[in-house]
Amino acid sequence: MSLATILGVLSGFGLFVISILLSTDNYALFVNWPSFIMVLGGTFAATFISFEPRYVFNALKVMSSILFNSEISRAILTHEVGRIIRWGYIIQKNGLPGLESDAQKVRKQDRFLGYGIDLVVSGYTGQEVREILANTVETTFQRQVVQADILKNMGATAPAFGMIGTLVGLIIMLDNMGSDPSQLGPGLAVALVTTLYGVLAARLIFLPAASKIKQREEIIRYRNYLVAEGLALLAERKSPRYIQDRMNSYLDPSIHFSIDKMRGRSGE
Repeated sequence: MSLATILGVLSGFGLFVISILLSTDNYALFVNWPSFIMVLGGTFAATFISFEPRYVFNALKVMSSILFNSEISRAILTHEVGRIIRWGYIIQKNGLPGLESDAQKVRKQDRFLGYGIDLVVSGYTGQEVREILANTVETTFQRQVVQADILKNMGATAPAFGMIGTLVGLIIMLDNMGSDPSQLGPGLAVALVTTLYGVLAARLIFLPAASKIKQREEIIRYRNYLVAEGLALLAERKSPRYIQDRMNSYLDPSIHFSIDKMRGRSGE
């Protein structure tokens, strides 16, 4: 689990709670189960009507993963460049059969990489590998961001049901006002809690989760484009040095891969 994420969530939520504690002594006023049920129940009902249930469940499942570290880091990008370069040397020495033999384990662990290796081994040209993998990258990205779109929709829906809950509370309050006008203030406060829940659900849960999921999918797409370019260069039988310089052009200079440093470590 990401320590930075945990600290960020706890600090943000802590500041929110502290602001309430500094504003009033009646803390129980902000806990209202009917309002909570109305907001979440209405949001989930509208979402299941709008989207296929399996996509909604997938979105909720993925939402829980945002507290954990991303699988793709800056170091992994450098590692990908080094791996492609190593395969370049293998192809120079043993040809495509050498690549196929060396990449057996990787093909089982990474479907995208395995698919790309199959294209290279099958004898496609570099441009054909590049086009096929680019199409794979984009279609995969579009499938994966559906989950972020669902959460974004939930973020737009929750405040609406907060308002609906407030209207329901106002109707009930006005209906009872004739018997006890003194309950107007407390009743209005309870009614407005539903609006608060709707806004909090949207701005503290659904929309941030949607943004985080989409950002991670964009990082994965970036990594896949990097790997796709490397595989296309292997299909074109480019030299390891050229592969290094071409793939490094995708990366921040601080994480560029260096063949010379790799050889230096090997010689130590």
